[in-house]
Amino acid sequence: MSSVQDSDPSRLVLEPIGIVRTSRVTKVEAPRQPRAAQGEPARIELFPGRNFEHALEDLSRWQWIWVIFWFHQNPGWRPKVLPPRSTSGRKGVFSTRSPHRPNPIGLSVVRLEKVEGLNVHILDSDMLDGTPVLDLKPYVAYTDSHPDAGNGWLDDADVSQPADPVSAYSVTFLPLAVEQAKWIETRTGLAIEERIRSTLTLGPEPHPYRRIRRLKDGMQLAVKEWRVRFSVEGRDVRVIAIASGFRESQLASESDDEMLRAHREFRDRWSEPR
Repeated sequence: MSSVQDSDPSRLVLEPIGIVRTSRVTKVEAPRQPRAAQGEPARIELFPGRNFEHALEDLSRWQWIWVIFWFHQNPGWRPKVLPPRSTSGRKGVFSTRSPHRPNPIGLSVVRLEKVEGLNVHILDSDMLDGTPVLDLKPYVAYTDSHPDAGNGWLDDADVSQPADPVSAYSVTFLPLAVEQAKWIETRTGLAIEERIRSTLTLGPEPHPYRRIRRLKDGMQLAVKEWRVRFSVEGRDVRVIAIASGFRESQLASESDDEMLRAHREFRDRWSEPR
């Protein structure tokens, strides 16, 4: 399948060749870059009946590939954005990797694990489940790698915030948080410990695009309807406890919603200091 041009010569119509399948669903779960998603598995399912079996021949001989995709969860674009690594205000979107672009096209280099039929298995995926894939291309080291390319405005950052790649933060769960996370995973199926670790290893600082905020007596991360209390010392993050994000009036309602029932049970179990 190829791109087609409609009656307006200034417009292009693109048709995806497949979609991404991964455990990451929401925007807040997306790693900032493939480098921040080391080992994250995903599967690209190419659509059948379009001769893509032949198009995939010889792809498995490459170790890394480019994935060109569409940021399908972005409703619009912004001429200036505030990237997570910026310490000097907003930047023009064309000088960033922000997904909020006039044409929300994404470009990621990922490790190719294997090709099975129309399924392309990859690692280091920073894409979300259901992401439309527009094209696949091999990463060719001798022409695609430019070690002296520089860091652009990232060099403006304070020396205590080194340019990419950023070393991961160490995340430790205290005993209460371990117990609560296991209960939530068993009761609701939400892999909350993995979600907490994947977010906080990237950095615990508050940011307008992330669900982290500073409290009077610590820090808080929101994971779906749960609120995670943590503290930071240097590059060590200590997860202290988890609480429900529902207000008491919501929990006291007569609603038989399954999610509310789980949060009520959680409240009743950990309502007293332990």
